[in-house]
Amino acid sequence: MKRETGYKKHADKRFRLTRRKLMLALGAGVLLPLPTLAQEQGKVARIGFLNASSAAFGKTRIDAFLAGMRELGHVDGKDIAMIYRHGDGNLDRLPDLAAELVNLNVDLIVAAGLPAARAAKQATATIPIVMTGGDPVRAGLVASLARPGGNVTGLSDGTVNISMKRLEMLKEISPRISHVAMLWNPSNPTNPLQVKDTEEAARIMKMTLQAVPVKGIDDFARAFTAIKKGGASGLLVPGDPMFNAQTKLITDFAAKNRLPAVFISSMATRNGGLMSYGISFEELYRRLATFADKVLKGVKPADIPVEEPTRLELIVNLKTADALGIKIPNSILLRADKVIK
Repeated sequence: MKRETGYKKHADKRFRLTRRKLMLALGAGVLLPLPTLAQEQGKVARIGFLNASSAAFGKTRIDAFLAGMRELGHVDGKDIAMIYRHGDGNLDRLPDLAAELVNLNVDLIVAAGLPAARAAKQATATIPIVMTGGDPVRAGLVASLARPGGNVTGLSDGTVNISMKRLEMLKEISPRISHVAMLWNPSNPTNPLQVKDTEEAARIMKMTLQAVPVKGIDDFARAFTAIKKGGASGLLVPGDPMFNAQTKLITDFAAKNRLPAVFISSMATRNGGLMSYGISFEELYRRLATFADKVLKGVKPADIPVEEPTRLELIVNLKTADALGIKIPNSILLRADKVIK
């Protein structure tokens, strides 16, 4: 049985034609050199892992990536050597961290999230980059999903185009919700796209969206005051390293003000958030290993189509719902992939 990956591949006829010509040449006895990046006998491939979040927050994702690499025959300390750089939620640090990896002459950069991918792309046009996050086409990182071009490929995480669904879930939880606040980080290239899509979804649903920018940790107090003054009755929290690092601060604010909140990150729900809807990041990073494996075997990122998720997960925290005095409807509980009791 073919394993379901949960990702949509974008076929490329030109790439398939190239492979067909290669097979024909081999069948005719013609020896063609197959380029490899770091598969020469005895050579250890140096992989830089650029993580916008903290080492602690990124651990499960790193573990998933390494597990995927082991399944493909790559073991850290044997044929690959991992080099980590963590931004600790501060996106302004990413350009310097990316430059460090480039100066270390790594063979490949794994960029955890769109901000990390953007910093890596700005640091090098030659070192291959495999990335996760947002919409890489709209962010200008790849030419198209089917033919990325350049030195970047990887996986979209599906966080941009689910705005309508997240608003619908808030409505199911509390049908009287009409005013929703949304935190967003102007420094994160994915967040403005999410705000734009959410504003359009809110117009369609005849809801009011209050987009509240948070540029740094010192902005949270001001943002929370603005949300309270605005009279929001629901909260949306997009994916962002800073928001990930400040999950407790955000969930405490939502609890104190009895605001039902929907997050992107499942870790937020496990740590007290009411609900999350998005990709399984463990599955995302395990899948990302297949891209790294292809690059290490000599395939150019320009020729590896970007994949999109075809399955998203819904997690509900009933303990938080009880604390907020919210009854989660069965229509949501029946769809949930996991319910925390």
